[in-house]
Amino acid sequence: MARNSLFLLAMLLTLLIGLCSADWNILNLRKKAVSGISLKNYCESWRINVEVNNIRGFEVVPQECIEYIGKYMTSSQYKADCQRAVEECQLYLSSFCSLKGDGKDAWIFDVDDTLISTVPYFKKHGFGGHKLNVTSLEEWMEKSKAPALDHTLTLFHEIKEKGFNIFLISTRRESLRDATVDNLIKEGYHGWSSLVLRGLEDENKKVQNYKAEARKRLVKDGYRIWGIIGDQWSSFDGTPTAKRTFKLPNSLYYIS
Repeated sequence: MARNSLFLLAMLLTLLIGLCSADWNILNLRKKAVSGISLKNYCESWRINVEVNNIRGFEVVPQECIEYIGKYMTSSQYKADCQRAVEECQLYLSSFCSLKGDGKDAWIFDVDDTLISTVPYFKKHGFGGHKLNVTSLEEWMEKSKAPALDHTLTLFHEIKEKGFNIFLISTRRESLRDATVDNLIKEGYHGWSSLVLRGLEDENKKVQNYKAEARKRLVKDGYRIWGIIGDQWSSFDGTPTAKRTFKLPNSLYYIS
């Protein structure tokens, strides 16, 4: 009996040792798999998680990913990703938007990196690798040299021709109104109903609250918001929202 008990105990110890060894082997395999991720894989994963709003509130692009993000934001892939978002928007417009024709059908656009691009500025300032210098950025904005994003320029005019009232809601300060209007007109945008910019009373508000309040005013005035297109999640957060929202890629900065 004692011999049988000792035999069973030995078998149990062997099994436990085997399981522990197997576990360590699994851990080693996992460690090897993680360490085998390339820098390109890591930076693409970081970018994707920014786009799906898993990574929030970042102040700078990770140093090791600056070159990758810079290449993406100036690449044909970035243009293709934007174009695909616009195509989905066009499909929605043609298939699901039945305007009442009473002048109360509205569409909202963000401005920076939705209608016009700040990429030329960030190209000269580290592609998001440095903490944003608002004074420097606003000095650049004052020059009214931001180029149009061709995909949204076309979409803007398609939406306008369908009879929507277009509202531009931007995080730019009121002091930049003249420069912003000049820039937009110069790049081919015209015919919007209103350009909403941040006044002094908005300075301490979170961007998502400021934009949600702008939408509340539109709804209070009887407008139906059919869609919003922007490059930041803060353009969509809060209530009221639109029937559909369309996010353009931007991993250079995060505005909340």
